Amino acid sequence: MYILGLYLWRWHCSCDGSPDSHLQLMKAGLFPATTKEPRTIFTFQVLDDFIRDNVKCGTSGMNYYSKLQRNTSNAFPHLVPDRYRELLRVSRMWWLLKLMKWQGVDDVRVSPSSGDLVIFCPACPQPDVNIPNNDVDLSHWKYSRLIVMDGNFKAEHMRPRNSTDELWLMDGRGFMVASGNYRDYLAGTANRPECSDCSNHRAVNQANVTRNQLALTGIGGCACARHGCFIPHAMVDFQKGEQQINMDYVLIHAVRHASSPKQKVVTFYDINCQYSWNLVCQIQSNDFISLPDGLQILPGIGIWHVHGHKSECFPRYAPNFIPGAGRVDGEIMETLWSLLNIISPSARGMATPHQQELLDFQMSDSNFLKMVRM
Repeated sequence: MYILGLYLWRWHCSCDGSPDSHLQLMKAGLFPATTKEPRTIFTFQVLDDFIRDNVKCGTSGMNYYSKLQRNTSNAFPHLVPDRYRELLRVSRMWWLLKLMKWQGVDDVRVSPSSGDLVIFCPACPQPDVNIPNNDVDLSHWKYSRLIVMDGNFKAEHMRPRNSTDELWLMDGRGFMVASGNYRDYLAGTANRPECSDCSNHRAVNQANVTRNQLALTGIGGCACARHGCFIPHAMVDFQKGEQQINMDYVLIHAVRHASSPKQKVVTFYDINCQYSWNLVCQIQSNDFISLPDGLQILPGIGIWHVHGHKSECFPRYAPNFIPGAGRVDGEIMETLWSLLNIISPSARGMATPHQQELLDFQMSDSNFLKMVRM
């Protein structure tokens, strides 16, 4: 299958001692749809082209395959053999192989750890990465970690038809957290519905709203507040709005990624005046999550959202008055969501693993572009 159209043929060497057919195809730059007696193959070129169309134009798999059909037969595209399902299956494997290659994972027998298949911000202060761990005072304000938290209600997900048939390829190895541990945490943690006593915040009010046809009502996560890079293994899905237990899980993993407990953490969240009240006590009483010992968290609210709060919130939470925050607006997460919102509608009906892998790849591409433009 080429960018110029769809071609089907059978080819491989069956001489004694020759490699398996799928290995021969891979060496020739062709990706087989199956490893046993392949009949459908995709060129590496068409898979790379699909990635570019997907991350830059938000092209879904269905639309991209329709383009291949038109390239094959512009007059009679409906007569072109249907290989749409094969494209979806192969593209998922191709995304995974790309991430493994870019992160230097050359041994498939070695299982990457949480968040190891994606990149993080190269400019944020990280001990043993861009600052020496032993020669500096990490509690100094210039080594503070600035984290912005937010939820996105556009990334909805429909209920899967048969969740038992779903196959995870990179569960927890990207930006989305590992599904098993997250489900155990949700099942063992009671959520305490709260009503805001400040302003009529959407994030608080929607936490109690039910969506009958949706398995997931959105996603929430963290990014570095200064450079706008998503934090690996710090993105979760919402089951019923933006509940505090969801964001607690996000925050715990964000503050532990490439950081030291000696570093101060400044968090920006639209409803931090409500969220930060009993945060430490709620986490300490939980058996599944914990904060690093000695970690100091300074709550803040983005400069745009803080003006929608009561007047008392401005001097308490505006970034202008937080030591170590510098000149930052705390709103950069909104710009990151706009990129994911382009692809979110096409991921709404995907299998859950496929949707999360798609979001992982989109966020990885976003971080890569941030890095090369610094």
